[in-house]
Amino acid sequence: MFASVLVAGAATGSLPQAERKSAQDEARSATPAGHHADVTRAAEEALADGKSPMEAAKRAVSRSGDRWGAVYSRGEYEEFEESLDGQYTGVGLWARSARDGRIEVTKVRAGSPAAAAGIRPGDLLRSVDGEKTDGRPVTEVVSLLRGDATDAPAGTTVRLGLERGTRAWTETVRRAHLSTDSVAVRKVAGPVTVVRVDTFTKGSGDQVREAVRQAPPGAGIVLDLRGNSGGLVSEAVTAASAFLDGGLVATYDVDGEQRALHAEPGGDTTRPLVALVDGGTMSAAELLTGAVQDRGRALVVGSRTFGKGSVQMPSRLPDGSVAELTVGHYRTPSGRAVDGRGITPDLEADEGALQRAEGVLRGLAGPS
Repeated sequence: MFASVLVAGAATGSLPQAERKSAQDEARSATPAGHHADVTRAAEEALADGKSPMEAAKRAVSRSGDRWGAVYSRGEYEEFEESLDGQYTGVGLWARSARDGRIEVTKVRAGSPAAAAGIRPGDLLRSVDGEKTDGRPVTEVVSLLRGDATDAPAGTTVRLGLERGTRAWTETVRRAHLSTDSVAVRKVAGPVTVVRVDTFTKGSGDQVREAVRQAPPGAGIVLDLRGNSGGLVSEAVTAASAFLDGGLVATYDVDGEQRALHAEPGGDTTRPLVALVDGGTMSAAELLTGAVQDRGRALVVGSRTFGKGSVQMPSRLPDGSVAELTVGHYRTPSGRAVDGRGITPDLEADEGALQRAEGVLRGLAGPS
């Protein structure tokens, strides 16, 4: 059983990046503690009164002040778990909740319905099928984009209200069946291998390890985590194992009980490594960045990361819906808190950050 890390970014219309227990593990959860118990009690009382347990749970989560807490219907939760396998139905854009509560597009998948509609990173998503998005949890926006209320399949349309600068417009796009393809590898002169990880879905950690094994002898690695909104923490730990020979990746607490995550032994500790990050690097991606930085394994280049380092755990409610509530926080190997602070890079870079990272890596590698 491992912790669930729900982040503000999502492969929108598809994938809230979260580490969840399997359905079997979730069903075996211990009796909820803290505000899990409060939310469960609210749902039970609503059920006894003939009211909606899910709506009562949502109100309880809102009152709790849990920024990352969320309540999912049974179908939403199952679909979110399935999407972690790397397949989903959606429009092909990623988004996050900005600090002012507005929903901002952070990335658009090439060849997706969103890309065909001309939607760009930085656009604001103001409404979905007439439903305002400002102030909503990004998980609810994901549900609207997916059409969860009607179990909308690929091929159905969704109307998006968008804003870019002074321009506001409405775009109708058609949902499609998409795959995440979360890891991409390319070789550049130097020798340098760039390994880009968009999200940590199932299998992505092993893909990173394979990319490192296949890199030319002596080649340095740029681990590009820009815009990576998180995902399965277990996959981030596996990715860390590509560069570490065992040892601590992170610690975290669950209702006050301290736990730890460790890399597997046998990683490549000799190749020069640069981790490239930005303000869209979140959650599991921050955990990985903090590990290689604190362990002295990588030079971190880019801009300060988002700062999402809290732990969520799921519990099943009486009507089959699922509440995911914050139970603790992650810390890097040196004990640094991530939540609300982010990871500060060793070398600040914004424009041309990838080229800067490649240049730094060639310097670390020395003459070839």
